[in-house]
Amino acid sequence: MTIKLREYFQSTRGAEPLAVFRIGFGLMMLYSIMRFYFMGWIDKVYVKPNFHFKYYGFEWIPELGEYTYMLFVLCALSSITIALGFKYRISIILFFLSFTYIELLEKTVYLNHYYFISILSFLLIFLPLNSSFSIDNLIRNTKTISVPSWKIDSIKLLLAIVYIYAGLAKINYDWLIDAMPLKLWLTSKYDLPIIGEYFMQQVWVHYLMSWGGMIYDLSIPFLLIYKRTRNFAFFMVVVFHVFTRILFPIGVFPYVMIISALIFFDNSFHEKIINYLKKIILAISNSKIEKIKNEVKYTTNKSVLFIVCVFFAIQILLPLRSMFYPGNIMWHEQGYRFSWRVMLMEKIGYTTFKIEKEDGKYFYVDNQDHLTSYQEKQMSFQPDFILEYAHYLGRYYKQKGLINIKVFAESYVSLNGRKSQKYIDPNVNLLAVEESFKNKTWIMPLKYD
Repeated sequence: MTIKLREYFQSTRGAEPLAVFRIGFGLMMLYSIMRFYFMGWIDKVYVKPNFHFKYYGFEWIPELGEYTYMLFVLCALSSITIALGFKYRISIILFFLSFTYIELLEKTVYLNHYYFISILSFLLIFLPLNSSFSIDNLIRNTKTISVPSWKIDSIKLLLAIVYIYAGLAKINYDWLIDAMPLKLWLTSKYDLPIIGEYFMQQVWVHYLMSWGGMIYDLSIPFLLIYKRTRNFAFFMVVVFHVFTRILFPIGVFPYVMIISALIFFDNSFHEKIINYLKKIILAISNSKIEKIKNEVKYTTNKSVLFIVCVFFAIQILLPLRSMFYPGNIMWHEQGYRFSWRVMLMEKIGYTTFKIEKEDGKYFYVDNQDHLTSYQEKQMSFQPDFILEYAHYLGRYYKQKGLINIKVFAESYVSLNGRKSQKYIDPNVNLLAVEESFKNKTWIMPLKYD
């Protein structure tokens, strides 16, 4: 086993897959950033709100107000230089820092694909994506003969982790037995041309997509690995993600996954893409590409390999933390984020807050005085949001001169079409509760029909 591992980490491949991945990643990130700007989301999500929900442990991240636009500019510029392979190491570090900073500013916009981009960009810091077909190579006048195979395979492994955990998460009663929440979502797509009025209303379609989605997630990494099934698998990747993009508003994630899947193809495939891009460049610039004579071969750096191994250990173990919390994870959501539970639930909540003064008198808070409509919606059914907002209200009213107050939540939540149930213990003073990784006993248990 040791000998085989040593042989694997000493094996090399052509660098073309990394170049194609770099170009695709950079362009997709540029599109994503520009989309945020033109949709007006920067102002709506990051600038205008009076209060921002933060991730536990990152409450210290300061808001930037109007300067948030500069973060997006930095993201956009680094995306361009990543695609070009210009000052790649600096570019990918700047992208990772700026993009992750943006994501840490507001928890309400958490999406699995934003988290995926953050951790992927961190991984890319340690991979030589500029080793082929890059401006860096032109400046250095070097041509990369080969790179360690594991540096290409590490991207494949991260994609496999995402798919497999997403598939495992779908093995639950709601998804497979009740076809929920797809039954709710698909029936609402009656306005889709051709398929909406009939197919989206059929129960068998709901079950087909539920079971098919689970099987797809669990099998697609393995089908992409093997050459005999690779073309079919990539076709399924395109069909699956395009179809989900049509049905659901999930941004650029489908396109990111489609482009990322190209990494599984052989070097010859990527060489064809690069040669095609070279022809386009030559046609536009009307110039010649001089042949680079200085050839280099990347070797494995043990410290880099160690960092990458630690990174993957975290990615494999982190989704498993939900096992330490009793009850239905979709209900209490402890360990739900960062575990690749993609579009598994439809949750609707209504939460109001009661401020009890020192003399026993109380009043109710109008959430719209403090939160945007989207923030209020997300807060109403997520326990860590509810707790964080309760502490914010405590600080707010103490600044108004109210001391020794208590904050209680009256919350009702519906999960995957179930009847609305009491969500938060109304007798618990949330100001006396501190956020932690401990089990949140103040969440009322889910009652099954």
